[in-house]
Amino acid sequence: MRIVPKAIPVTRRNFMRGGGLAAIGVMVAPAALAKPVQAALIESFHTIGQASAKTLLVMARDIFPHERLADSYYVQALDPYEKAAAKDGALKALIQNGTRDLDKAAQKRFGKPYAQIALESDRVLLLKAIESTPFFQKVRGDMITSLYDNKAIWPLFGYEGSSWEKGGYIKRGFDDLDWL
Repeated sequence: MRIVPKAIPVTRRNFMRGGGLAAIGVMVAPAALAKPVQAALIESFHTIGQASAKTLLVMARDIFPHERLADSYYVQALDPYEKAAAKDGALKALIQNGTRDLDKAAQKRFGKPYAQIALESDRVLLLKAIESTPFFQKVRGDMITSLYDNKAIWPLFGYEGSSWEKGGYIKRGFDDLDWL
């Protein structure tokens, strides 16, 4: 009686072929099927508009640059603007006019909208030019609390959260932050 092995024997050739096909599938399939990440994240911004949301997203990343944070965390921090702008016409106008003016300045200086400027240093030049405006101050001030109050990003910075409930920092290693 012949016994048929239930498992396919792993040969070097089969392993390399399978690994190569898997790598191609992982790299190509999502890119072919998915929208650009930023476009997908800002789809829900109907009140302030997707163009304003895209400019705000890039602006927020430039004001508070963290390479380890995904765009989704910045979009979560910008979401209160969408909700508040639906109720407050003055805020909606401030955001839309501010992003429009920033895009105009970028268009004038670099020939493209703010969000499409490739170099961060070029975008920072534009931000420095508007840093005294109410629009910039509003975005900067609100992003401080909206972004850094998000408990989901605390572990990414090595912050363990409030410590007073657990006896304070002295008993928990007040100097154990690796990024400080």
